[in-house]
Amino acid sequence: MAEDYPVLQGAEPFYFEGNSVGILVSHGFTGSTQSMRPLGEAFAAAGYTVCGPRLKGHGTHYEDMEQTTYQDWIASVEEGLKWLKARCDKIYVTGLSMGGTLTLYMAENYPEIRGIVLINAAIDIPAMEPVLQLEGTRFLDAIGSDIKKPGITELAYEKTPVQSIKEILAFMKVVKEDLSKVSCPALIFVSDEDHVVPPDNSQKIYEEISSELKEIIYLKDSFHVATLDNDQKIIIDNTLAFIKKH
Repeated sequence: MAEDYPVLQGAEPFYFEGNSVGILVSHGFTGSTQSMRPLGEAFAAAGYTVCGPRLKGHGTHYEDMEQTTYQDWIASVEEGLKWLKARCDKIYVTGLSMGGTLTLYMAENYPEIRGIVLINAAIDIPAMEPVLQLEGTRFLDAIGSDIKKPGITELAYEKTPVQSIKEILAFMKVVKEDLSKVSCPALIFVSDEDHVVPPDNSQKIYEEISSELKEIIYLKDSFHVATLDNDQKIIIDNTLAFIKKH
């Protein structure tokens, strides 16, 4: 699928060459790399090799997104993994929201991944379910930019394609069924208040993955897009400590 629209400024993929430890960084549903760039830059500053792919159909126009499938989004992240594998011998994966879903998918299917960091990861969003019954509607209002910090906006679509919601619902189901396949160390961040993904998703993930080493950190001062919110530093510092430790 070729995209019809140019990439928005700030939504470009990012790559930082560093040491032999690679970190794959995935943004979320209808969002862009802008939400994860501060993390990517912090990891690069700490010496790591970092790849932040732009998920297909994201960071351009919601009409592009409408044409993509969840397999396209997986392929975008797999390309990033391939880029890192050519440069690194240890790879970690982190993701926000559906980026967390993708992170879980990668851990389920690529046992060589050394550890994962999930930020408000999505496996079950009941509020999206009614969309399956929608006929004849192409776009709904946006879900992006759920941020507590004043004056900060996420670079995300102003509309959400109905077809894309159907794709993420199918994708979450696939990932949820295979959670027990995740066995690598896992660090899970969850916002106490999240208006997009119910916080109990993180608890379910914690309970169902097989990882012996797993920890949940509760974010008290951020909404869904915690990577751009008040708890950004907590996420960065704890992720760097986690990678150093494992």
